[in-house]
Amino acid sequence: MLTFTRINRNIRSIKRYRNILGILIKYGFGHVVEQLNIDYYLELGRRIVTLGTAPKNIDRLSQAERLRLAMEELGPTFVKLGQILSTRPDVIPREYIEELSKLQDNVPPVPVAELQAQIQKELGQPVEDLFAYFDPEPIAAASIAQVHRARLISGEEVVVKARRPGIAKTIEIDLDIMAGLAYLVENHLPGGDLYDPSGLVKEFRRTIHREMDFTREGHTIDRFAANFEGDETVYFPTVFWEVTGDTVLTMEYIEGFKVSDLDLLRSGGYDLKTIAHRGADFFLTQVLVHGMFHGDPHPGNFFILEENVICLLDYGMVGRVDDDLKQHLIDLLLGILNRDVDRILTLMLFSGDITEETDRKGLKRDLYEFIDDYYEMPLGDLNVGRLLMEFVDLMNAYRIKFPADLMLLAKALVTVEGLGRQLDPEFNMIEHLQPFIKKMVHQRLSPGNISRGMYSLVESYTSLVRNLPRDLKEFINRVNRNKFKIDLEHRGLEKLISEFDKSSNRLSFSLIIGALIVGSSLIIQSDKGPQLFDFPVLGLLGYSIAGVLGLWLAIAILRSGRL
Repeated sequence: MLTFTRINRNIRSIKRYRNILGILIKYGFGHVVEQLNIDYYLELGRRIVTLGTAPKNIDRLSQAERLRLAMEELGPTFVKLGQILSTRPDVIPREYIEELSKLQDNVPPVPVAELQAQIQKELGQPVEDLFAYFDPEPIAAASIAQVHRARLISGEEVVVKARRPGIAKTIEIDLDIMAGLAYLVENHLPGGDLYDPSGLVKEFRRTIHREMDFTREGHTIDRFAANFEGDETVYFPTVFWEVTGDTVLTMEYIEGFKVSDLDLLRSGGYDLKTIAHRGADFFLTQVLVHGMFHGDPHPGNFFILEENVICLLDYGMVGRVDDDLKQHLIDLLLGILNRDVDRILTLMLFSGDITEETDRKGLKRDLYEFIDDYYEMPLGDLNVGRLLMEFVDLMNAYRIKFPADLMLLAKALVTVEGLGRQLDPEFNMIEHLQPFIKKMVHQRLSPGNISRGMYSLVESYTSLVRNLPRDLKEFINRVNRNKFKIDLEHRGLEKLISEFDKSSNRLSFSLIIGALIVGSSLIIQSDKGPQLFDFPVLGLLGYSIAGVLGLWLAIAILRSGRL
């Protein structure tokens, strides 16, 4: 039996479980619910699930489409989970990636009075004391936040992004339920542990908590602005900290055109080719120079200002690339572009991406075939985003996992490259990528970098030698005091224990029924006590109880599908 903390069974959570499972069954995922055995763990039988009205023509939809519809109906937490999963081609198949990328936050706006009460609670003053004007009609209404135009008392035109009231509590309940469901997936679905669903939920919890913290988003905007200080080709909105808090973000109102409004840009005299090139350099500088990049650069967040200046909005989703991951990515790209399969395999083996279970011969063969597809292709025709995604698909076939930020980077790169080709049909990401790669390779081989690496290596070994006698002494002392322990963890036994628990319960139930029948038969034979229809009442009562319990047991066995 799962612990109470794994499956939260308070009244509110059980209602939400019932809603979630009902929607999953409604969209044709009843077989998954059955395999999860959720009714057993909640100890409420199949009464927890109520079927909703299935959409018309549900049978004609693909499984990926049904999953998207289910997530949209499940609400904001699951919509956000789907959006995150759409950046993880190493976790879910391509058709699901494409479908989940369509997820939208189709939610009605919060009444402005409720939102203003939330703002007052956060900032400690009524809205009318903070803003000279506050537009009651929202610019955008998403699942987590709502955005309104406003004007500060000092006269600046701003936008106010405020968290929806009560959404934090709803998300916490859903996250706890996701953690419980992930645990069940690992232990009940065949191969469910391959993609570490509990780890994915943990990562998602961290991501959504960061996205709900608007103070963090404000600091992220300021950090981007500091990274690109002096660069006149990009612009970042000003954050007004005096009217910003954990649930409220107030920043400068930006007037411009969306990067996808090509006709408006052309009629306004903008240079589309310049915008494409600036956008590519802007994104690659984020990744390969500063190690922090905008994780959701879709057209709605890409604004073009006067003189072809680029402005990115919505910094809730940000990826990070540390120096090691940066070098790893550059080496992989060099290996692919130079058709060096042995180098790619060595890199992946060293980084721990390849395990003992990986079919290395098959992987090497498929890598050669993958690179052959691109080897004769002119650089001008090479699509870096598609190349990376196909490489990830190949790695996914061999159960090779990549860091979440690398997957977010691949998805963002595909988006940026696609926008670049829309703006300029001759756009070539390789032309922008090559100078960065050359610069990084040159920096890696520079005397200063080599000397810093040697110093760090010597310092690490010096620390190891310094601590070795102490650690060895501690180890020997633990052994001498019988304090040395080895923890062994049994994996894969939870399902066996669960099934054994079920079997033993049914066996106990059967023994009780049998005992009732034998006892009632003895009472009938004794012909003593109160009579009903010339039979002892106690005997008839025993038979009745045994019959009801037997029927209940038979129905439970039939419903489980395991005779």
